[in-house]
Amino acid sequence: MTKLLKIDVFTDVVCPWCLVGSARLDQALASLPEDVEVEIENHPFYLDPSVPPEGVDVGEMLKAKYGRDPQEMWARVEGEAKKAGIDLDLSQQPRMFNTAKAHTITRLSRGNGNQHELANAIAEAYFLGHRQINDDNVLVDIAVEHGWDRGDALDAITDEHELSITAQLAQSAAEQGIRGVPFFVFGGKYALSGAQPDEVFHQALEKITSEL
Repeated sequence: MTKLLKIDVFTDVVCPWCLVGSARLDQALASLPEDVEVEIENHPFYLDPSVPPEGVDVGEMLKAKYGRDPQEMWARVEGEAKKAGIDLDLSQQPRMFNTAKAHTITRLSRGNGNQHELANAIAEAYFLGHRQINDDNVLVDIAVEHGWDRGDALDAITDEHELSITAQLAQSAAEQGIRGVPFFVFGGKYALSGAQPDEVFHQALEKITSEL
């Protein structure tokens, strides 16, 4: 008999730790028994809701906020990314963009059953392909690769009503106490915050699947 495991995922596509955390989650899921069916629902979260549509220079922002060389801060996440099999060089993507449209197309992809794949694809395009995900055409291109009609995708990411729903959901996540991402909830019971080591993901999955 098939067991169903629901995983709620809170990430932002411009968050490098989310890139690492999602990769570690996927690697852990690959080891699950065949009788476990996984349903992943992605939820919007804004790493920085004040970022304008044209984006901000990440290096300058970090220098102003922490008074440190951003390369020092990037080195840690780049090292963890390498352990997860990701060749990440954060200096190659100088700007952080507003992600309202990326979250909206991801949210509206739930009915397609590939929210998680689309969110991962947008994050990889941003971090690894160094693409400008504030550009409507870039987002639409990625959406089309994941089953969207081009016109429908463009309508979705420019629909003010849909964008407002996304903003409300992101605010609701923060009001529920989620202060940082990635954040994972397994089976509505167990929460995991941050890009934890591989063994932590495996332990979480073992625990929750033993209770299904």
